[in-house]
Amino acid sequence: MSTYTATVTVQLKEGVLDPEAETTREALERLGFELDALRAADRFEIDLEATDSEAARDRVEEMAERLLANPTIHDYEVAVEQ
Repeated sequence: MSTYTATVTVQLKEGVLDPEAETTREALERLGFELDALRAADRFEIDLEATDSEAARDRVEEMAERLLANPTIHDYEVAVEQ
């Protein structure tokens, strides 16, 4: 068994209202910053033991689908490092 660190980034799908990002974008514009768009995301770092990186990825993807993200409204990305 080896130890892996997985990073899961979860954000709302395009077209889903993102009030946190909208409020932040408006505040940045009031401060004089010009931007086209802003999206908020949550990032989870998970340390786990697995037989290989593929097994670690499979376990973390299950975590993402079952709890960390709502597949109806969220997209997520998983990155695994040893």
